[in-house]
Amino acid sequence: MIHEKWFISDTHLWHANILKFVNDEGIRIRKEFQSLNEMHSTIIKNWNAVVGVNDYVYHLGDVTFRYDGAFNEIMSQLKGKKRLIVGNHDKIWNPSLMKWFEKAEVWKGFKEHNFTATHFPHLLSGLRDGAFNVHGHIHQNVMADPRYINVSAEQINYTPVHMDWIGEKIKQISS
Repeated sequence: MIHEKWFISDTHLWHANILKFVNDEGIRIRKEFQSLNEMHSTIIKNWNAVVGVNDYVYHLGDVTFRYDGAFNEIMSQLKGKKRLIVGNHDKIWNPSLMKWFEKAEVWKGFKEHNFTATHFPHLLSGLRDGAFNVHGHIHQNVMADPRYINVSAEQINYTPVHMDWIGEKIKQISS
């Protein structure tokens, strides 16, 4: 059985204020959504449109701001075997978060694909596995160096991206 690999970061479930955050020009960074329910519905729909039940989803942090039944209701709808790269807002001590993830790590190396997955962008010279950094945390912003690949939800249309998508970006930049 082949387990496809998918990546997403910064879903910020149940984070009401994320709908008010603005960029440097004063434009809301999640202007597509008028409510949390609308944002959650889109994330669930987009996630399940691409992820299979046996696929691995690497969530690169900042999953949720709520850990009760409402959070569990959303997580129970998301397909795949979830793995967490811990973000600055993830309360990993909370069993309601951790029950949804098979593993939790600070970073994950994909040496065979020439990248390291992290929540925060890391210094490229400090990466152990590969020359590229797949990350989240900076939402709508993009690092100047193309060896940083931002998979924050805003960057990827609130849809997990496939390992092949990352591989293609790396190939384009490397050639």
